[in-house]
Amino acid sequence: MPGIDEILNIIDSQQKQTEENLVSAAEHKASAIIYDGNEKAEKAYEEHIKKMSEQLEHDFVNSCSSVDASMKRKVLSRKISLIDETIEATLSKLDKLPDKEYFDVIGKLAAKRIRSGEGILSLSRRDLDRVPDTLMKTLTEAAVKAGGSIRLDSNPADIENGFILTYGLISENCSFRAVVEAEREGVRDTAARILFGQVV
Repeated sequence: MPGIDEILNIIDSQQKQTEENLVSAAEHKASAIIYDGNEKAEKAYEEHIKKMSEQLEHDFVNSCSSVDASMKRKVLSRKISLIDETIEATLSKLDKLPDKEYFDVIGKLAAKRIRSGEGILSLSRRDLDRVPDTLMKTLTEAAVKAGGSIRLDSNPADIENGFILTYGLISENCSFRAVVEAEREGVRDTAARILFGQVV
């Protein structure tokens, strides 16, 4: 029957056309999905790269700052150490001055601290055994100018060098180390300016 064959051919042709349309639509949809997926993946990749670049830059800056701060602390620590070594060397040099120069330093230091009233100057055992008459003459003149008096204590003070100046119940420790310790920050600043051209 030619009519049935024709109908079957038409159905077959339509079925093939439908299949082709479905395959084409599926391929088109798959291409769109792949394209969209690629775009999203590329965008996500770019965002990730940007984020990681920013993070790496941030980490690098932080690392540089940390290293810089660490280096500055080490340099500062070394400068303070050098200044302290210089102070110790100066104290040692003062202690080993020849007698005349040594007692001239004590005389000048004590004359600045003498005031009115009866003062007592105490020296270490080593200094008490070698004190020159000129020291007491200098200090007596300073005491008279201040409206007071000064006498040398016959008992040795428990200090390495320098002196202790006493007025009544108040004693001032003027050993070289005590004077430097009292002014350590000022001494450090002065030494820093001389040694490094700056204040630490």
